Amino acid sequence: MSNNQKKYQYPRSILRTVEKPAQYLGNEWNSIDKTEQMDHWTKKQPMIRFGFCFPDIYEIGMSNIALRILYDVINQREDTWCERFFEPQADMRSWLLKENLPLRSIESKTPLFDYDFIAFTLQYEMSFPTILDMLHLGNVKLHWWDRDEKDPIVLAGGPIVYNPEPLSDFFDIFHIGDGEEVVHEIIELYQTWDREKESRESFLLRCAQIEGVYVPRFYQAEYHTDGRFKQIKKLHKDVPDFIQKRIVKDINKIGFPLNPIVPNTSIVHDRAYLELFRGCPRGCRFCQAGMIYRPVRERDSDLLVEQARQIINSTGYEQLGLLSLSTGDYSDLEYLSEQLLEFCESKHVNLSLPSLRLDSFSFNLMEKVSKTRKSGLTFAPEAGSQRLRDIINKDIQEDDLLNAARIAFSGGWHTMKLYFMLGLPFETEEDVLGISDLVEKVLKIHKEENTKKRIRKPQINISTSFFIPKAWTPFQWQAQITESEMQEKQSLLANHLRYGGVKYIWHDSENSIVQGIISRGDRRIGKVIEEVWQNGGWLESWNEEFSYERWQKAMQKYNLSIEFYTSRTRQLDEMFPWDHIGSGVNKQFLINEYQRAKQGLITSECRADCQHCGALIYQTGVCLSHVGKQR
Repeated sequence: MSNNQKKYQYPRSILRTVEKPAQYLGNEWNSIDKTEQMDHWTKKQPMIRFGFCFPDIYEIGMSNIALRILYDVINQREDTWCERFFEPQADMRSWLLKENLPLRSIESKTPLFDYDFIAFTLQYEMSFPTILDMLHLGNVKLHWWDRDEKDPIVLAGGPIVYNPEPLSDFFDIFHIGDGEEVVHEIIELYQTWDREKESRESFLLRCAQIEGVYVPRFYQAEYHTDGRFKQIKKLHKDVPDFIQKRIVKDINKIGFPLNPIVPNTSIVHDRAYLELFRGCPRGCRFCQAGMIYRPVRERDSDLLVEQARQIINSTGYEQLGLLSLSTGDYSDLEYLSEQLLEFCESKHVNLSLPSLRLDSFSFNLMEKVSKTRKSGLTFAPEAGSQRLRDIINKDIQEDDLLNAARIAFSGGWHTMKLYFMLGLPFETEEDVLGISDLVEKVLKIHKEENTKKRIRKPQINISTSFFIPKAWTPFQWQAQITESEMQEKQSLLANHLRYGGVKYIWHDSENSIVQGIISRGDRRIGKVIEEVWQNGGWLESWNEEFSYERWQKAMQKYNLSIEFYTSRTRQLDEMFPWDHIGSGVNKQFLINEYQRAKQGLITSECRADCQHCGALIYQTGVCLSHVGKQR
């Protein structure tokens, strides 16, 4: 350990006073230390330091699979050391500020400002003020225009980057799409940059030539006099007009962390993981992930089984989770589940299934999983009526839910969680009450099964969130309902969910409004985010730290209307701040889907029929099964 690293070690006297001190210690099982390797690099060619930041506290960030994947990918390079940064909790944060000490890495305790690259993963909108807080705590200049050749390159990726404009003042680079290949190209380009002879701008201009890379300093936003977004104007002739996302075409050929870090303290999802596939064939019209991760690309089942063996052996985890947007749609699920269950039983490992599609739920699968673990089942009907499920393209029937409930109750399950959304486009009072009707029918089925054989009392957990229009979805033109409408719908449902054995959990309406502002925001929202942070909003993704009043005052300061960004219906010919960012689906497809939603028409899923969404340009995955076919 260098003298500089020793200088920034946390004193034991402080660690004894803060909550969960283990989150700051490092040295977790399978974490990577390249201190000795650094000594072999010269001053002329030093090891590249890469700081990977998750804008939330340790227990949230360490549950994120993107962090684990890229940590592994980057650290496989001999010339680069990737280390982790998280937002400190309130007690540690206060101490750092009081002592004027910088935020430092988990591994080597090196200050954030001392890195070549600082990378953030953007997973949810409410983390945006935390990004600014981490930069500030790390003594890194907030705005790209204040940074010079001596400062780190600040970049971001992740699902929320498909509308990067609200954060365009703070980042040097956004990479759009899968990061495993792009990050290598950026690092290799960095090796060619002579900071003493070349400007920071010249390096970023070369980065802008990489497919999937967006450098906001080379673009300027223009607006109509009524406040609507007009266009993104290029400020340099050599940057692309349109930045198309990058994808990994064959995910069997890219690495997956087989020796993942085992945290020293509890985290939200403390288990081993397998990534089954990327993308989703279903096309739910509210779902951004289902659009931006196209096309579907699967990992081979035998490869997944072998990865499971290695991960469990290297970590000692007693629970294995399966990751994808729709696990029930994995094409070889029956074989995979049989192989994994055989392995899990032999190792006394619990196999955990995520939320399942109701039309893919089967007694056979349930019976197999119950051999290792019998916890609650989770389903997402999303809407209470068939009419509304057709509108959002959630192609499941009421009988699917009732059949799944009957299978579960008869098999000994008694705990069930059901996810719904309120405020969906074209929703009526009858649609809201349809949720209560469904719950009543589920309880009736439990009563029927109870007469056949004695089973435990039901525990039905109903969770509702509010619909938030997202960029690059068929509902990106749709208005978000107002705060008063949210509260009315919530109260209506709560008053009709007064059943024994039913618990109703709902999301906060004010938080949903702020997410709506950011999700379709433009560059002007960057000033709002900064104002919120400056006024104490450093961890807005946490309910106890969130303040709607801060956001209201920030919007007022810059003469921006909340309703303009949230509850205003956009016209189909309106330009969006994200139109220069390519998600892999084309705008005409989204328009067609929006029109079909108005008519209540279902669109078949990708594997059944190609809808020419635009993902065929990648010539991989499920799209290849439709090559040569006519509409």
